[in-house]
Amino acid sequence: MASSSEENLKQQLQELQKQLGKKQMFEEAVLSIKSLLVDHYSSSSPSLRKLFYSVVCRVATILRTRYTAPGFWLSGLRLFEQAESMVTDSSEKENLKSCIAGARQQLNHVENLSEASETTENRANRGYLFEGHLTVDPEPPRPQWLVQSNNLLTAAATLSNLESANGLTENNNITSENAASILLQLMDDLQDIVPEILDNDTRAPRVPPASKEVVANLPVITLTEDALSKLSGDAECAICKENFVVDDKMQELPCKHTFHPPCLKPWLDKHNSCPICRHELLTDDRAYESWKQREKEAEEERKGAANAVRGGEYMYV
Repeated sequence: MASSSEENLKQQLQELQKQLGKKQMFEEAVLSIKSLLVDHYSSSSPSLRKLFYSVVCRVATILRTRYTAPGFWLSGLRLFEQAESMVTDSSEKENLKSCIAGARQQLNHVENLSEASETTENRANRGYLFEGHLTVDPEPPRPQWLVQSNNLLTAAATLSNLESANGLTENNNITSENAASILLQLMDDLQDIVPEILDNDTRAPRVPPASKEVVANLPVITLTEDALSKLSGDAECAICKENFVVDDKMQELPCKHTFHPPCLKPWLDKHNSCPICRHELLTDDRAYESWKQREKEAEEERKGAANAVRGGEYMYV
């Protein structure tokens, strides 16, 4: 019964997450998520708690990228505060505190805008309209490594100009001194830029093994004559390459591919995906799962932005 109840809660949360993208349903969906959080989070399993946290993070992402109406941000703030008071994981708590601070800042910003008189210059710098609301988020500052690389390029261009003018100037000693100074600047800037670029590496993290709990709960089936007849005559385990025979014990992944349990376990101890189709299983690596969620949300936002542009939802003002 407990498992059935959790599955029902997961379905409710997934449905509410879909509703977050619909402007007219956003506030009601956030209120429902908060209600479920209060009623069920404390007694939830670790996997359900992760889903609760993921949905709350999705609310924060949608607020940052789509909505600026104070009512939306206020409902989000109350959800973030409730979630922060209940989660126990330190990294999740810190992230929720950041969401709370961002929501409060946004609400203060909108309040200040409503009190200030709007000038033509302000409207020109405001950007674009999305779903009827003005985006007021300031443009994020450029990373320091990008600023330094621009300085490096400027210095390189100056050095090149000095070398070109070297044959035209009469005071070559001054020109040489300037060139030496700029060269030293280039070397110093390069030493600063390389670590910054490496720190900003956006490559995917190393893939961890599948979750131990997920692997332990994979169903085991017995291969019958009927099931074997539906497979090709030389059907084999993709890992050990031995042909399947009747009464073989097989372990089935969510993608429906099956393998001998003694073959599959060592594979999943090193990988989190099906050996055949690469369907990914949940892992115990919180950082990797967070990265996957961010990538998924980023992809959804890119698709949403592309659809909005095609549908004329962005209007420059």
